[in-house]
Amino acid sequence: MNLDRDLDLDLERIIRAPRATVWSAWTDPSRLERWWVPAPSRCRVERLDLRPGGAFVTRLSDDGAEFVPHMDACFLAVDELERIVFTNAIDSAWRPASPAPVAMTAAITLNDHPDGTHYRVVVRHGDPEARAHHDKLGFAEGWGTVAAQLAALTENMQ
Repeated sequence: MNLDRDLDLDLERIIRAPRATVWSAWTDPSRLERWWVPAPSRCRVERLDLRPGGAFVTRLSDDGAEFVPHMDACFLAVDELERIVFTNAIDSAWRPASPAPVAMTAAITLNDHPDGTHYRVVVRHGDPEARAHHDKLGFAEGWGTVAAQLAALTENMQ
């Protein structure tokens, strides 16, 4: 996957769990809720229709009581055990969106690694300003935190 340093942000991690386990943490709503937002915030999966054109809708709670909109996106590609691509530039009803804080397309790839799974996220932006804004908002910290939560969950599922 090509990376454009002016437009894209990326994150890589080796997760010490089989690829199928990491995949199930992405595709099972009850597991996705356990790692998708940085703790102590909590996630609720409203819709997870894993197919091209399918909905990806989550809600977020900071107090565990009130859940507010978090992600309203559309899957662009789903290749079992290998790749998930979604965008929030199109919402779950296939309408053009102007999401806050930034419109993006995220590609998650999973590959076998001698220690488990090579997990890679590439987040693409429409212009350098959007990329810089996402970076300034804490892309590395936020997406890094949830990748660590994903690793902790899957490494303990074995």
